Amino acid sequence: MNRVPHTLLAFHAHPDDEALLTAGTLARAVAEGHRVVVVVATDGELGLTSAGFRDAPEGLGGRRLDELRESARALGVHRVEYLGYADSGLGPETLPDPPGQQRFIAADVDEAAARLVALLREESADVLLTYDRNGGYGHRDHVRVHEVGARAAELAGTRRVLQATVPRNEILRGIRWAARVYRFPPDFDVTSFERAYSPRAEITHRISVRRYAAQKRASMRAHASQAAVDGGADRTLAAFLRIPRPLYDLVFGREWYVDPSRPPGSPVARDVFDGL
Repeated sequence: MNRVPHTLLAFHAHPDDEALLTAGTLARAVAEGHRVVVVVATDGELGLTSAGFRDAPEGLGGRRLDELRESARALGVHRVEYLGYADSGLGPETLPDPPGQQRFIAADVDEAAARLVALLREESADVLLTYDRNGGYGHRDHVRVHEVGARAAELAGTRRVLQATVPRNEILRGIRWAARVYRFPPDFDVTSFERAYSPRAEITHRISVRRYAAQKRASMRAHASQAAVDGGADRTLAAFLRIPRPLYDLVFGREWYVDPSRPPGSPVARDVFDGL
């Protein structure tokens, strides 16, 4: 365990992204005495969901921000912030900007980075979590998080940037394990993961979070709006939550990152604060 407390800031595109790739790392950092901040670029207004959530009085975006705060409580996160951008959607076309907002994909990188820089400096963040260059599975808002996060860290002088990812072979293996106990929805394209995330050779940090699987599962469960669509079909998040607990702990017991500044061939680190 680290004896010196640090500050970890996780930058994500939408509410629920923190649950899937970084929740265990966040919970572990909190448990070890570090300060943890979560920042989302958008409110996720264009996320897929059922009519009951889409027609909520506060709007889907408002509902998803509430879910993010619930997730943060489950993880022990100290602060949650929203940069104020509008969800860009999956595309390929970009909808017009809503009143008083700008689609994140249309935002100037330096302008968006400046908003994040203010938080990095205010928090004196030691570590910034973003996404790999593929934006994980390729969502354009995730790619923009990668771009904005890199620029913000440069401007703020942040000591370490870690790009949240998954080794392609690991996620494919996890899907095969899950398929033994759960039938994925018809639109679930396993081949898309063969082109996503990062090759194993680029992984620089492998973080054990198995002790925090309960918190990670609670974080996922908080995002109820992202677990179903009209017609009763499950989304990927719901599929993950149906995995029996012992298998869930195995599948989600590690999280991975790429440190682009780390020399090739360096030993894989086991702690996001290693060496600070």
